[in-house]
Amino acid sequence: MEPRNNTHLLEFVLLGFSQDPDLQPVIYGLFLSMYLITVAGNMLIILAIISDANLHTPMYFFLSNLSFVDICFTSTTVPKMLVNIQTKRKTIQYADCITQMYFFLIFVELDNFLLAVMAYDRYVAICHPLHYTSIMSRRLCGFLVLVSWIVSVLHALLQSMMVLQLSFCTDLEIPHFFCELNQVAQLTCSDTFLNDVVMYFALVLLATVPLSGILYSYSKIVSSIRAISTAQGKYKAFSTCASHLSVVSLFYCTGLGVYLSSAASHSSQASATASVMYTVVTPMLNPFIYSLRNKDVKRALKRLLVGKL
Repeated sequence: MEPRNNTHLLEFVLLGFSQDPDLQPVIYGLFLSMYLITVAGNMLIILAIISDANLHTPMYFFLSNLSFVDICFTSTTVPKMLVNIQTKRKTIQYADCITQMYFFLIFVELDNFLLAVMAYDRYVAICHPLHYTSIMSRRLCGFLVLVSWIVSVLHALLQSMMVLQLSFCTDLEIPHFFCELNQVAQLTCSDTFLNDVVMYFALVLLATVPLSGILYSYSKIVSSIRAISTAQGKYKAFSTCASHLSVVSLFYCTGLGVYLSSAASHSSQASATASVMYTVVTPMLNPFIYSLRNKDVKRALKRLLVGKL
């Protein structure tokens, strides 16, 4: 295969999930429904938090940011796939592919960092309740979110710039429904050693640090809850972080499942199917987890919806 350096003429082919024409309407309807539910659910969470003064606290400030990121996260991949199915064209321009990859990396890392920040918030609330207000000040909350954005943007920029240095072969079929970094890198005719080192080092570093923070926070939370004498006190303390713990478990378990399934089966198609869990299903379920398990959010949503009627 000959390398091609005229990148402005390049087009990638997103193979998606199935080549069967009969399944395309089913896939289109399923993903359109999930996308609309994701956008509507997360938008309602944001509007409920903004409209209710009782929810203007650090925990809900981080939750509103997480909901916004989840909307953006899903919007980087699903709309393009829906357009391709509707127009029966599977191609994506080189520039659009790099752009999609760039924003996907930003928002997946932001999800990662925001979950770690929310774990720290719950740690302070349960382990240092008397100092919670002074520790979790508006300045610190804004700083934590800002740092999360800066690190995510710089990481995505680094990875995208390294892909821009690659030359691609004539076989430009991506067995995925979006331009995933690893899948795109596999199509190159260039030496990818440096790209692989940077990609896996950044992946390990940016996944390990937030996850370590989450595990440390919850180890301290569990110790504090065990020290509470009454069962009612233990339940009340645990209930304040149950929703976040559910979202963390869902995000990391599905993300880990993607890499384990692809490594076990050596199938890119299996990886694409597994990726749906953390790119589409998890952002869709997050609003339900937080609203169904949180009385304050349910109350705010009820007021918001009743006020709109």
